[in-house]
Amino acid sequence: MSQTIETPTTHFLEAHGVAYTMHDYEYVSDPGKIGLHAAAGIGIDNEKVFKTLMVEIDKKQVVCAVIPVHQKMNLKKVAALFGGKNARMLNAEKAEELTGFQVGGISPFGSRTQVPVVFEQSAQTQDIMYINGGGRGLVVGLAPADAVRCVNGQTADLTVDPAS
Repeated sequence: MSQTIETPTTHFLEAHGVAYTMHDYEYVSDPGKIGLHAAAGIGIDNEKVFKTLMVEIDKKQVVCAVIPVHQKMNLKKVAALFGGKNARMLNAEKAEELTGFQVGGISPFGSRTQVPVVFEQSAQTQDIMYINGGGRGLVVGLAPADAVRCVNGQTADLTVDPAS
């Protein structure tokens, strides 16, 4: 663990008075499995580690969805939550341009452009949740209530049902 690493995420959390811990791990670029590598790299259960996904609703609104690393996002649920009909993942180039972070390092905290943030409701069952810390190979641990509060976020059911 290292508290001395500074990123836009750590600056954002500090400016909002949010207590956090910083954890680093060896980043592995493996599409679809980056979050799983992060969980393994910091030795934390998958249910406590969350990935940040940039989603475009009806080709006009971008939102940030935060879900557990081992689950899949239900795009229809995300679209409906924001009053839309369709949702799709934002392409990497647009996501990086909008957030100022590299894909694999996108954080809901300290983004260049603040967009609505929604957290999978299961985050609220955790004492501490772990989310990208603003750089590849960096994760911050913080209380779920603080995570939601500091971005004026919301919680909702965002994932594909296990039976699906």
